[in-house]
Amino acid sequence: MKKISIFVSFSLLLALFGCAAVNVTKTGKGYFAPTNPNDVEILVTVPPHAYTELATVMTYKWSFKETAKMHNALRSKCAPLGANAVILGNSGIDSGGYFWSSGVAIRYKDQK
Repeated sequence: MKKISIFVSFSLLLALFGCAAVNVTKTGKGYFAPTNPNDVEILVTVPPHAYTELATVMTYKWSFKETAKMHNALRSKCAPLGANAVILGNSGIDSGGYFWSSGVAIRYKDQK
């Protein structure tokens, strides 16, 4: 009974305070070989290279101190799709004071 009580308490805390998250929704056609997450660029402007959109990305519930952690989470989630970069187009602060951002994962067209 005590284990159930602890589990319920922990679940309620998670639901109440939430955790930082990255959501990726594949929007492009086809499949590409995964890329190395360390090679995925984080951009805030459209690159000069021709590219294909692979997915939309949304990330939320990050403190400003966790920006590097957020970028690494984006890289880790987008690399399996074959992304070369993530373009972050919109961002802001939610009512709780947490940072959010959205954009697209892309693959450069000159990549095989």
